[in-house]
Amino acid sequence: MALGFTVKQESINLSITVKGFDSNEGQAYIAIFNSNETFPTYGKQLKGRIVQISDKRSTVVFHQLTPGNYAAAVYHDLNKNQQLDKNLLGMPTEAYGFSNNARAMFSAPSFNDAKVYCSSDKQITITVK
Repeated sequence: MALGFTVKQESINLSITVKGFDSNEGQAYIAIFNSNETFPTYGKQLKGRIVQISDKRSTVVFHQLTPGNYAAAVYHDLNKNQQLDKNLLGMPTEAYGFSNNARAMFSAPSFNDAKVYCSSDKQITITVK
């Protein structure tokens, strides 16, 4: 016998503040991912935003997310060419960062190192380097 009602999935908001920019020039690319398979490939993010930098900081809020694990990646597109610039060795020349301020030596950190669990509205801060 069906009871005739459905359980509504609550949505949450994830607010991300990014600090540590060397200047207000350019823009910040901020993206969130919900799987290890896509993290941190730009173009494969769950949601992403391009935002201005003011007072060497940026803030973005991703709305209507389902509770779960998310990892964020950000980079400072200083010259507005819509990509993270790298030197001849493949090392980034523009500032970047990840949730949990996760860092790996010669590659991006893993999704597990950068993930944050969101069961309700959450605010995180990322420092770019």
